[in-house]
Amino acid sequence: MPLTLHGRVAFWLGAAAAGVAQALSMAWPAGGQPLDGQPLWWLQILSLAWLAHGLRGTLQPLRAAAFAGLFATSWLAATFWWLFISMHTYGGLAAPLAVLAVLGLAAFLGSYYALAAWAFVRWRPAGALASALLFAACWTLAELARGSLWTGFPWGAGGYAHVDGPLSVLPRWLGVYGTGAVAAVLAHALAGLRPAHLRHAHPWALALAGAALLAGLFWQRDCALRACLADAPAAKPPALSVALLQGNIPQDEKFEPGSGIPLALEWYAAALRGSDARLVVAPETAIPLLPQQLPRNYLEVLQQHFSQGPQAALIGIPLGNPVEGFTNSVVGLVPGEAPVYRYDKHHLVPFGEFIPPLFKWFTQMMNIPLGDFNRGGLAQPALAWAGQRLAPNICYEDLFGEELGQRFRDLSTAPTVFVNVSNIGWFGDSVAIDQHLAISRMRALEFERPMLRATNTGATVIIDHHGDVTHALAPHVRGVLTGSVEGREGLTPFARWVRWTGQLPLWLLAGLALVGAVWRRRTCAAHK
Repeated sequence: MPLTLHGRVAFWLGAAAAGVAQALSMAWPAGGQPLDGQPLWWLQILSLAWLAHGLRGTLQPLRAAAFAGLFATSWLAATFWWLFISMHTYGGLAAPLAVLAVLGLAAFLGSYYALAAWAFVRWRPAGALASALLFAACWTLAELARGSLWTGFPWGAGGYAHVDGPLSVLPRWLGVYGTGAVAAVLAHALAGLRPAHLRHAHPWALALAGAALLAGLFWQRDCALRACLADAPAAKPPALSVALLQGNIPQDEKFEPGSGIPLALEWYAAALRGSDARLVVAPETAIPLLPQQLPRNYLEVLQQHFSQGPQAALIGIPLGNPVEGFTNSVVGLVPGEAPVYRYDKHHLVPFGEFIPPLFKWFTQMMNIPLGDFNRGGLAQPALAWAGQRLAPNICYEDLFGEELGQRFRDLSTAPTVFVNVSNIGWFGDSVAIDQHLAISRMRALEFERPMLRATNTGATVIIDHHGDVTHALAPHVRGVLTGSVEGREGLTPFARWVRWTGQLPLWLLAGLALVGAVWRRRTCAAHK
């Protein structure tokens, strides 16, 4: 039956509203303040179920693509709307152009989901289970494409809503995309549920079987974390005292010679020398100048301080020169170690750290210190200190679990602790802080490794190998977070396969499901 005008309006508004709900599920602003944002696993499934409901209700692939495209554009724009702040507030780009840029990026990335919806409706099988698997496969292919094509921008992937809740046991097996695939199956099943179905035993049996499976996985995970498995002992020594520095340097002053630069140099130097923790971590570009631009003996004084005694430091600083190029880096100062440890950022931010071809005109419209940085190696060595192997990653590098996973190929040098240094000051007092925290928690769940986060404005936290925040510093304050961290050894099932194959198994499984649906539909059509 054709929809009325009101029905058509409700249809499209429902898609947009469900997309916004999908964005909010990653970090619901419960208290209206950064670090108050909470992931809502049930909202992610419920909003995705609305998408599945809309796709199940149409036989027109193009209509399905438009519906999913609106859902995805609304979802992604509501997820990373804070890009507007960096472009307009700090970059000086005119507000209408900044809005168009955010919407354009959301629509471009949303096209992956539009194509996935087209394929789902075009090749949808008749059976409920087969239809659910195809929906999950198409959804997963779109998520994987967004996370890998054009260097990848998977911020806000559906699986990040499940760092808490019943599906939080799955990342150690399947990673964030596999967890999102399971959520997509549940969303499709919810979309197809009718009141009459509740009177039959079949749905309840499936629900009980799923609950039993999740309970078993939780039990298995807890056994592993209690070292019931031989390959999951705690690293020795069990604890490392840490101090994580949060300078809260105003972003519009951070690179200004008369304000932010002297403030950063003075405060971070004092905080680095004043801490008594065994490891002190300063965030991304905490020192905002190249070594050759620093005041006389600035680095030498820090190196001398950490050259002897019981302390080490990891410090964010740009390195390089015009001839060899520049890098966004972390240096490690360790007693008795020469040369200085160095980690160079591998996964660079488009427009921020490298300018994509044909887009120089766009970056010239903004007043932001942009540059074309060199890329560091993909699997750089960790810093060995105090019985731990500390693996730095910079800014949104912790979005790419498949890249972090390659550091686990050699177990003798595999990280026992991840260390993320970031500066999200570009995005102001926004939900980006809470979203990035959920991303770091997901990496901790996938690899069962603690994550230290030292940032300019937040979230500066200590995350344990369960993915739980054990210590946190209030955002947008200048201060030092102190605590301790226990490194971990061993490999999760996810780490075992992702270190060699990346996300290829998920690509193959989802692709095979789609190919199988196409083959089945064509076979059935040929026999009619």
